[in-house]
Amino acid sequence: MLFGRNDFEEMTNQKYTYPSGNDGTFELALDVDTPDEVDKEYQRMVSKGATPIIEPKTYPWGLRSCYIADPEGYLIEIATWKTISD
Repeated sequence: MLFGRNDFEEMTNQKYTYPSGNDGTFELALDVDTPDEVDKEYQRMVSKGATPIIEPKTYPWGLRSCYIADPEGYLIEIATWKTISD
């Protein structure tokens, strides 16, 4: 379950400090089914306000991956190990 910062602080009755800018202390990785989906989800998320970090690319070891940052600067990877021939 995900909570907004204000909601979480109210629920726990505490104030927290948060890093500013892109934050590498937490990363969420999302696995999609095809290389095309990596590209489509990257474009969709950027069009909705995500910050582009690394555009979709295929690495020599077969991973197709990209990175965006959410509005609070946390990194999100969208990737697949499946290749076009799978």
